[in-house]
Amino acid sequence: MNYLSVENISKSFGERTLFENLSFGINKDQKIAFVAKNGTGKTSILKIITGEDMPDTGQVVIRKEIKMAFLSQEPKLDPELTIEESIFASDNEVLKVIEQYEKALENPENEEAYQKAFEKMELHNAWDFETQYKQILSKLKLEDLKLKIKNLSGGQKKRVALAIILTSKPDLLILDEPTNHLDLEMIEWLENYFAKENMTLFMVTHDRFFLERVCNEIIELENGKLYQYKGNYSYYLTKKEERIAAENASIDKAKNLYVKELDWMRRQPKARTTKSKSRQDDFYVIQEKAHSRRKEHQVELEINMERMGSKIVELHNITKKFKDKTILENFSFNFKKGERIGIIGKNGTGKSTFLNILTQTLPPDSGKVVVGDTIKLGYYTQSGINPKPEQKVIDIIKEFGEYIPLAKGRIISAAQLLERFLFDRKKQYDFVEKLSGGELKRLYLCTVLIQNPNFLILDEPTNDLDIVTLNVLESFLLDYPGCLVVVSHDRYFMDKIVDHLFVFRGEGAVEDFPGNYSDFRSYEDSTEPAKEELKPVGDNAKKNWKQNNVKAGLTFNEQKEFQKIEKDIKDLEREKETIEKQFADGTIADKDIAQKASDLEKVLKDLDEKTERWFELSAKMEE
Repeated sequence: MNYLSVENISKSFGERTLFENLSFGINKDQKIAFVAKNGTGKTSILKIITGEDMPDTGQVVIRKEIKMAFLSQEPKLDPELTIEESIFASDNEVLKVIEQYEKALENPENEEAYQKAFEKMELHNAWDFETQYKQILSKLKLEDLKLKIKNLSGGQKKRVALAIILTSKPDLLILDEPTNHLDLEMIEWLENYFAKENMTLFMVTHDRFFLERVCNEIIELENGKLYQYKGNYSYYLTKKEERIAAENASIDKAKNLYVKELDWMRRQPKARTTKSKSRQDDFYVIQEKAHSRRKEHQVELEINMERMGSKIVELHNITKKFKDKTILENFSFNFKKGERIGIIGKNGTGKSTFLNILTQTLPPDSGKVVVGDTIKLGYYTQSGINPKPEQKVIDIIKEFGEYIPLAKGRIISAAQLLERFLFDRKKQYDFVEKLSGGELKRLYLCTVLIQNPNFLILDEPTNDLDIVTLNVLESFLLDYPGCLVVVSHDRYFMDKIVDHLFVFRGEGAVEDFPGNYSDFRSYEDSTEPAKEELKPVGDNAKKNWKQNNVKAGLTFNEQKEFQKIEKDIKDLEREKETIEKQFADGTIADKDIAQKASDLEKVLKDLDEKTERWFELSAKMEE
């Protein structure tokens, strides 16, 4: 059953065309993710679908009697209402019945009102719904329902908006970055909720774990065209790679044909027959195909990091409290070269406070932070850029210099650097206020990295970034030789780039876990419900964790090596398959065959060495 149809919609802002003639449908029980680069109009499409905006051309047709709800990035709630009043303001009839029953419970002396409320609960079979409603409030940590909206944080408002939508039971739910501002526990609960509920979803999200586990279809907007993939994120990646390979093969074939046809065109006399005129028209079609280029921007971040001395950053007995709330207590840690630490924990446990203490923008109550003389900090905060009025994108970068040093003694101009960050020459001269939220984040990230830090601190860097930019950032961070500290709710991102975790448990308790996020979840799920006594961060903590970890036979550095080898083996196997396929397809030029054979020999040798080392470490794990 079709719930909603988008028919040939277009949208422009001034001279800038976001998209043209887009069409797609949403059917019952589909769980669709809409994927596109920042600035291509994802949020505009959501607003058009929900009626908040109108397309320049085309229309959106919604099936009659379909109940639709929209969760925006910045929920619009009445600031004067309480959480409870906001939830009960919904037009859900069952919620109205529950509201009357809740009020009757508050006034038990009015037996008549209680009896009427009780009978209505029976009539509407609202008891099960009330249980679900209470469970949703509990999972979203909405406990004090008397709090006013105006006194809530951004994350709390997002949770209230989620509670309103989930309890209203819409037929079609539209979501714009639903996991932003939620901690990992809530994200995983919401993920499980959507995965098991028979709901029709259409969402924009950059959370790839969420895409993998919730969505059964992905629609991608790329270069003005829509591509539909009927599967989850893994399926999408595979099929997109196949599509790109097919497109490239088609372009290569067209290029070869174009060369032949160009020679024919040059040999033709001025007077052409009808047959040659037809062939001439075909030539121009081939020419257009042969000259087509995939507008695939590959960011190559090769920042030349400054040398690090022996002293990096040392934290000595740090304690920090806010009134009666303890954030850190006697926290000590010495960073080593190449340290890659992810920070996880519930909202409010002090993750951002820790970063501010680490960067010395917030003093501890006691203890001290010692930063080495050679250390240059780069700090990406959640606050973002504060541009001057009518400041252009290129001007933001030029405040840091006209040229940026890269590896191997090379330099690039500010304009070239922006191109690497997916800002084309035209976009560089746009006013900053015209940028989308994701583009602003990307520009801010650029300003942090070009300062050439050797100790990089990232506070929620993945918020509002599209999947293309996330892949680019991950590639850079995997090659980054300096120290890295990251706070992120993006589990996919954390899995790829960190070696161990600081787990903020609350009340000043911080644990050091030697592994990435998936390792941590596996460990947590395998332990008994009763929590062991918390261990302090430091060398002793690492030893205690290792005693219980599945990789207990390995040293901390060997665990890091083991994880890297697994990734290296996958990369080498992929490279091996690519070269072997090229030989099998006969696509290698004669002059390149010797080089490709040499490349394959080296890959096979590296693969043997890595595999042998993997078996050595695996054997130690079992000792």
